[in-house]
Formats: sequence, C-alpha cells, structure tokens
Amino acid sequence: MGDKPPPEQVYEALERLPPHVVGEIIEGELHVSPRPRTLHGRAAIRLSQQLAPFDLELGAEGPGGWVILPEPELHLGGNVLVPDLAGWRRERMPEIPDVTGVELVPDWLCEVLSPSTEALDRSRKMTLYAREGVNHLWFVDPRIQLLEVYRREGNHWQRLGAYTGSAHVHAEPFEARKLNLGSLWER
Repeated sequence: MGDKPPPEQVYEALERLPPHVVGEIIEGELHVSPRPRTLHGRAAIRLSQQLAPFDLELGAEGPGGWVILPEPELHLGGNVLVPDLAGWRRERMPEIPDVTGVELVPDWLCEVLSPSTEALDRSRKMTLYAREGVNHLWFVDPRIQLLEVYRREGNHWQRLGAYTGSAHVHAEPFEARKLNLGSLWER
C-alpha cells in the first residue's frame, strides 16, 4: 500500500472529472459516483419544494429561518462532500457566500440514497457529518419510499424516526410544517 497523494493532487483530480459524475474526497481518497438516476433527482427536487417555505425572507408566508441549497460542495475538515440538499439556519449564514466550496458546517443535510452510493452515505459520510458537527441528517430512499430522520448526539446519531409510503410527517428540524412523503415518490 503506497502513500496517499497530497491533498492538492486529489483535488485537482476531482476538478478534472467529467460532468456526468459526482466526485467527493473522503479522508484523502477520491470517490467517483455516477450522476443520480431520475427517481433520485425527482425525490430531491420534490423535497426541496416542500422545504421552500423555510427558505423565505422574513415576513414572507412560511416559517423562514433557513438557507437551503441543492448539491453544494462542502469543504469540511479536509473533505469535499456533495450531499443532495443542505441547510443552514439563517442566523449562522445571514448571506450566501459566492464560493465553489462552502466551509460553514450545515445544520441539516439530506442524502437521497442510490444503489451506487448508499454504503458510502451510511458509513463514511455519516461518520464525517457527525464528527464535523452537522446536527440533523435525513436519508431519503425513493426505491423503498423511506425517510429516515437523525439528530446528532455528541459524535453519534440518534435515529428519531423512519417514515414510509405516503405518510404526512413533522420531521426535525422542519417540524413546523407537515411533509407529504407521497409526493417524493410520484412518477
């Protein structure tokens, strides 16, 4: 087993990847995954639509208080991660930075699971998210129509619930509004 290449070389390799793949750097290793399939993308966009009232200006109709971004490139503790959705409480991110890599740890992340990325999402990335201080993590699995909700407790995750099918749920940290899970799975 040889030495790992320097971080600059790994990031340069990430930047050279073609646009039809997603690259992430986890503990100094470049991980390349195919672009998400259509049901994955549909679930992510439908979830972001339902969370839109949280990402409103003060005084607008909805709870507000959040900045929610699709597929941000996160630079956390030397890692480069690309979750499907990320959210920051507005008081922590009063203005969205115009950068390629966001260094501010999100308050909430959502990973839409795919066969090619599920093991990585549930193991190494989940561990990194806890270690870096993300407070809430959701896994959405459109194949089996499942939402899993987690809250960080120290460096570990507490599973708060698992919701399936067309349930209407109040899920932390967005419990102020009911989510219609059935819309995430519509074809």
